[in-house]
Amino acid sequence: MLGTIFLWAFIGYGMTSIIVWGAIFEKPRNWIINHSNFFGELITCVLCTGTWVGFFMSICLGGLANKFFPIGWLPSIFFDGVFTAGIVWAINSLLEFFEESRVNMNINGTPKNEKH
Repeated sequence: MLGTIFLWAFIGYGMTSIIVWGAIFEKPRNWIINHSNFFGELITCVLCTGTWVGFFMSICLGGLANKFFPIGWLPSIFFDGVFTAGIVWAINSLLEFFEESRVNMNINGTPKNEKH
């Protein structure tokens, strides 16, 4: 069960990343941004896109929430979207934290700005 959750999270993050930042969707993304304020904001927002990716995954893969809770398909789609948005946002925030806070080091281990 835990493997299913991790797999769901990584698939959701991957799909969201490709849609929001991927070069393969750059032309369609730019067209959408130029032609619709609503969808333009939606497709550039990790949390927003993650929600819709979760809905899509729930419909295509049969749902995640209904594997853990005795609920119908419609609430399962909703909770899958919410879960996917949250986990995608958390993974993205964690990656951004490490990207922004990394220390640039020289080969010998000293910080690049520091003279030795």
